[in-house]
Amino acid sequence: MKITVVGTGYVGLVTGTCFAETGNKVSCVDIDKFKVEKLSNGQITIYEPGLEKIFLRNIKEGRLTFTTELASAIEGAEIIFLALPTPPGADGSADLKYILGVAEQLGEILKDYKVIVNKSTVPVGTADKVKAAIAKNYKGEYDVVSNPEFLREGVAVDDFMKPDRVVVGTRSERAKKVISDLYAPFVRQGNPVIFMDERSSELTKYAANSFLATKISFMNEIAQLCERMGADVDMVRRGIGSDDRIGKRFLFPGIGYGGSCFPKDVQALIMSSDEVKYDFEILKAVEKVNANQKLHLVDKINAYYKGDLKGKQIALWGLAFKPNTDDIREAPALSIIEALTAMGANITAYDPEAMPNIKTQIGDKIKYATSQYDALTGADFLIIATEWSEFRTPDFERMDKEIKNKIIFDGRNLFEVSKMKELGYHYESIGRAAATK
Repeated sequence: MKITVVGTGYVGLVTGTCFAETGNKVSCVDIDKFKVEKLSNGQITIYEPGLEKIFLRNIKEGRLTFTTELASAIEGAEIIFLALPTPPGADGSADLKYILGVAEQLGEILKDYKVIVNKSTVPVGTADKVKAAIAKNYKGEYDVVSNPEFLREGVAVDDFMKPDRVVVGTRSERAKKVISDLYAPFVRQGNPVIFMDERSSELTKYAANSFLATKISFMNEIAQLCERMGADVDMVRRGIGSDDRIGKRFLFPGIGYGGSCFPKDVQALIMSSDEVKYDFEILKAVEKVNANQKLHLVDKINAYYKGDLKGKQIALWGLAFKPNTDDIREAPALSIIEALTAMGANITAYDPEAMPNIKTQIGDKIKYATSQYDALTGADFLIIATEWSEFRTPDFERMDKEIKNKIIFDGRNLFEVSKMKELGYHYESIGRAAATK
């Protein structure tokens, strides 16, 4: 098939590259000329494990191309994917100006039947708005389909190539046939392509992410109870995670969720609920719990140092909202940095991928280390904010030589409490007893 993908952000680039990998001819469109030039020259613009290899292969084979010209990109295409940003507004509602702007442009240039697919996460009713925007200038045949993405940053290529399920919102038999043919190579092992109406499809994405965000916040509440009751959250997690009605995933306590999906999707679903006069109390509580959890380590640090952090030298391991990505959107590390620097502390941070993005956002508010051990030099204590694999089994002897005091505040529960006690550390984590020197 010939496919057009409008937008070369995270979702658009993964989508276009993976469709090209199964033999389709894909043209990706973006208004950013500099970005299109970089991509055309084989310079990938996001960090995602496994993506660059297939990105380069498909450029070389001529199946993946990039352009700023929408009209030429859709010529001969059977399917047009809209993978455009839907940033949250001040009230949490999703901003649809990019999607509806492109839809109006499509109405001006369409000449024959196309299947236009919303790949972005959008509020319920967006498919209707896209249809109306196209219909302003085009009276021919077309279908607008909802096909939300369920990609996890860090494993997005596997998620796309081997999806648990593909959700498609359309009531058009013609569009169903086109979409079924497109996804056939991805569901050969029998995972379902689930067809439904457009509004149900749009709500499915918000419901899935909001449910997972609820699991995370629920487990963080349980961790808070564990700290107050003398229980161990790891034991509780294993105990409830073995119940197949609950499952093991998303039960790890920590310092809150972040990234591009959960925060904005929870906010958007709350806003959509308010619009239909429904008070979604559980989700509002989830959002509040998450905001508080991002500062839970700061509360622990404050208690340990009795509120006196002025001039303290802090090492911070991890800036991305989770490992295997350079995404810092809504990252807990940002909340921690803001709180501690406001108290007069000095922070030296290390992250394998996210430091350039952090520096772009906050500049020289903190220092940036060349390695995890470099960050420890002269530090009064260490904070762990992201569970990168290389942080899980550090050289403790080398750490002991670099850090001033053997004190760790771990927001990701990377180490066993008993081991840290043996090593002579004061070690505080989430939902477990502290190890004291």
